[in-house]
Amino acid sequence: MDPTITKQARPIKSLISELKSMLVDFKGHLIFWPIAILGLIFDLWTKNAVFEMLGNDEAYIVINNFLELVERENPGAAWSIFTGRTTLLITVASFAIIILFLLFLFSGKQPRIIQIAMGFFAAGVTGNLYDRIFNGGLVRDFVRVYYKKYEWPTFNVADSLLCVGVGLLIISIIFSTEKPSQKHAQQQK
Repeated sequence: MDPTITKQARPIKSLISELKSMLVDFKGHLIFWPIAILGLIFDLWTKNAVFEMLGNDEAYIVINNFLELVERENPGAAWSIFTGRTTLLITVASFAIIILFLLFLFSGKQPRIIQIAMGFFAAGVTGNLYDRIFNGGLVRDFVRVYYKKYEWPTFNVADSLLCVGVGLLIISIIFSTEKPSQKHAQQQK
């Protein structure tokens, strides 16, 4: 066998091995994609169901003096920040979803809790992005939580999915067994 062919084959094998280590494992895909897709479907279904059921000034009381379903449209982000900046919000959400997918696909094998969190993020960002694009820049919110004069901003399933994703990331950081210096040392190898 020609030694130059063997020398050329080593870098190719090394490159293939490196690419495989960068890609998510098969079980990661079985976790991420169902959460992302089913979360998005559930978000859009609940928005449509509540908005078809209620009128503008109606409310459906779930728990008296605490929780009700209402019809609200938010022209901004959380707490109505960036109201009227639809193009900015669509651009940021689009970049966020692209970066999220790239991180998921090319960050290598991650702990399952991170893959689950990323699935929740993907569903939440995509659900609200869908509304912004196809609902005149407005996100449909419908869950109102309040007690006496205190009221939390109205939200939707996509917002809840994003909060669950953040919570899972916090849990993964708190209960991580590796210290950042150990992770850095392993990445250098």
